[in-house]
Amino acid sequence: MGEKRNKDELTVRYAFIQCFFWMMFGGAIGFVSVYLLDCGFNNTQIGLLIAVAGLFSAILQPMMAGYADKEKSPSLKILLILFLLVQVVVNILLLAVHHKSAIFTGSLYALLLLMMQMLVPLVNALGMESINQKKRLNFGVARGTGSMGYAFVVYVVGIVAGKIGAVAVPAALLLVSSMLLVGVFFFPFQKTLRQVSETAEEEKGNLFLFFKKYPRFCVTLVGCVLVYISHVLLNSFTFQIVREKGGGSAEMGSAMAMASLFELPTMFLFAFMLKKVRCDIWFRISGIFFFLKTLGTLLAPNISSFYAVQVFQMLGWALITVSSVYYVNSIMEKQDAIKGQAYMTMTYTLGSVAGALVGGALIDSLGVISMLGFATVSAAAGMVIMLLTAQKAK
Repeated sequence: MGEKRNKDELTVRYAFIQCFFWMMFGGAIGFVSVYLLDCGFNNTQIGLLIAVAGLFSAILQPMMAGYADKEKSPSLKILLILFLLVQVVVNILLLAVHHKSAIFTGSLYALLLLMMQMLVPLVNALGMESINQKKRLNFGVARGTGSMGYAFVVYVVGIVAGKIGAVAVPAALLLVSSMLLVGVFFFPFQKTLRQVSETAEEEKGNLFLFFKKYPRFCVTLVGCVLVYISHVLLNSFTFQIVREKGGGSAEMGSAMAMASLFELPTMFLFAFMLKKVRCDIWFRISGIFFFLKTLGTLLAPNISSFYAVQVFQMLGWALITVSSVYYVNSIMEKQDAIKGQAYMTMTYTLGSVAGALVGGALIDSLGVISMLGFATVSAAAGMVIMLLTAQKAK
């Protein structure tokens, strides 16, 4: 009974972190176009800004993960607190300079996106480290709570932004980043002290040695980048897609909220699903549903059908989010775990860079439908690679 109580308490604490992290993520990524269009940016400029933030994040993520893996580095908890303090300050500045300086506003928002993407592997590793320390924690339930938070924030901010304007975006981000900081501060965490050889320490800091050790993983990451390009195109330019289908910011918030709610069954039940089918199989299946959602979005003729397409989120984004964390944890040696999570997260970042650069330019030059056609081809290619190269979990 005591063990179950401890598991429930730790899951609740970690669920609080996941909830407010994905509220922050949803507010920042989901409303990037709403906010920056209001500040005078065009689609190409928005894409470039997202791409620059993603590029720097892609460079810094493995460096930060390699540093976090070192014995003498601060714990994940300390690193998260430091990053979140920066996030809070950036959101305060965004509120202060709203509509005053487009260049400064764009730079701050790019920094916000960069820092937020760097937080993803650290937040995931915080949960997996607790599991690896035999502290029982239900990662799927915690991550499902994150989707509930995401659904809530995009729905509410979509309505509020329609009434008071885009200033609702940094205001919401300030609130949720502050709550996330509180959650991380009170989360019980101890850094794992691992006994590793000098060779392992060398591998931590060397990209080529890492991929020489895990060559098939490297190819699988390419597939992830391609499916994430399609995902980023759908999410970073949701506002433009919804307008093409005949809606506005409120309909955008509703569609994003629906997609997040469809994630819940998968995330809450993933611990049970994992007992029935290996995590690598679930990981492969997720690629199929990324393709189906992108194709469905391309073919949807109106808002109602666009709403219906969100059901594919259940076994697309929801499934890869939880299965990829377990997948990486199962195929990596312990000393490579955080770095493996960072490389998996980096695929999303690289997808953000490519998707943002191509998406904004395609919309401005050829229109939303052409952008969705490109996204569908990218998702199909990524799906095939994931199906063929994902390795069997240990």
